Amino acid sequence: MKKRLCNLSLFFLFIIKTDNMKKIYIPFISIILVLAAISCKDKSNKDTDDSTIEPIAITDEALLDSVQRRTFNYFWDGAEPTSGMARERFHVDGVYPQNDKNVVTSGGSGFGIMAIVAGIDRGYITREQGLERFTKIVNFLEKADSFHGVFPHWWNGETGEVKGFSDKDNGGDLVETSFLLQGLLALHQYYVNGSDAEKALAVRIDNLWKNVDWNWHRNGQNVLYWHWSPNHSWEMNFPIRGYNECLITYILAACSPTHGTPAEVYHEGWAENGKIIAPHQLDGYNLNMRYQSNSGAGPLFWAHYSFLGLNPTGLKDKYADYYQEMKNYTLINRAYCLRNPKGFKGYGEDCWGLTASYSVKGYSAHEPTEEGDLGVITPTAALSSIVYTPEESMKVIRKLYSMGDKVWGQYGFYDAFSETDNWYPQRYLAIDQGTIAVMIENYRSQLLWNLFMSHPDVQKGLKKLGFESPSLN
Repeated sequence: MKKRLCNLSLFFLFIIKTDNMKKIYIPFISIILVLAAISCKDKSNKDTDDSTIEPIAITDEALLDSVQRRTFNYFWDGAEPTSGMARERFHVDGVYPQNDKNVVTSGGSGFGIMAIVAGIDRGYITREQGLERFTKIVNFLEKADSFHGVFPHWWNGETGEVKGFSDKDNGGDLVETSFLLQGLLALHQYYVNGSDAEKALAVRIDNLWKNVDWNWHRNGQNVLYWHWSPNHSWEMNFPIRGYNECLITYILAACSPTHGTPAEVYHEGWAENGKIIAPHQLDGYNLNMRYQSNSGAGPLFWAHYSFLGLNPTGLKDKYADYYQEMKNYTLINRAYCLRNPKGFKGYGEDCWGLTASYSVKGYSAHEPTEEGDLGVITPTAALSSIVYTPEESMKVIRKLYSMGDKVWGQYGFYDAFSETDNWYPQRYLAIDQGTIAVMIENYRSQLLWNLFMSHPDVQKGLKKLGFESPSLN
């Protein structure tokens, strides 16, 4: 009744301003307005009590679509215009470090390619618009700097020239290249049976894929090295060993039909002849693998990046059941936030998730340890985990949505925030936004999983490494 009176008052105020017979209605309306003012005041006081706020009236499906559509726009409206590639970052205030507004990212663009494929399929853009954008991206990749077919982490989007990620990291980045190719191979499958123009672009994507020399990054050994520089060669000296975000790198290396690595590289390099197996328990959840972190777990992006195209459902090898492993890994991250040993404000069942992102201290790979927890919640952590923890992740999505424009902007949820520090930067990072859009689509339809897993080279490579999966023919 009080809510109706409050709303009715607004209606009568309109009548007072517009009705020629307002003199007749004013005495009656005055009584209504007094009652309504009391009602509105009472309602306003109650709104300060979180326990009385009504749930947001939007279905889960509509909410997921809203989040996916806005996040998709990071890679559509927010793309670097010359290349069509994903900008490394977008700051609403227009202030960028090192004047890098037009710096584009290889890995983030791979995630964005998958987000755009999903956007076409959902009708956010037309198939013709998608083809035009993807043609621009492939044009850029064919001419941009690469090293033995391997792409750098960053380029100048206007020129295609490599931009060093660090002093010695100014050449091939094998891990970021694998993230990019994961998206390109899914796109290849989306177009391989399409129109003549789409088929032609699929052929060009196939050439980019076959041109990557994975064996070059072995540096003569049965392990893959992350970086090679034309100026510093192998001085970064970073052999890739598991477990972290790089599973997809070893899988694609084995999948290549032109420069494919033997199975021994995976088993001896990544898995270190079985040393990757290290059963342990955290917060009551079992893990089977050793993680490249002192905590026995790590940031949540390790459960996301390799599995945007690679379907973890039923995926097994002699080291892990990857769906169960990644689900428990996610639940450990959540359980730590619920324990909240450092007493940070806001942590709870509807606000959890630690991963690499912007931070109150610059940039940090937040993880579930007291050393790695800075009180910063990164929306991509829980949202991109929806394929593992749908109910738990939906609670976070609803909580964030209820917080409004404090955390919600033109390209979806901002990268990170801290209630403890009252820190709400309006900034985005491509590699965090991309996993949100892609994993929401995989949760809704499994589209990107189905595309990537259907690629013939992926099928052969997984079998070569001894994987089992319902997706394997």
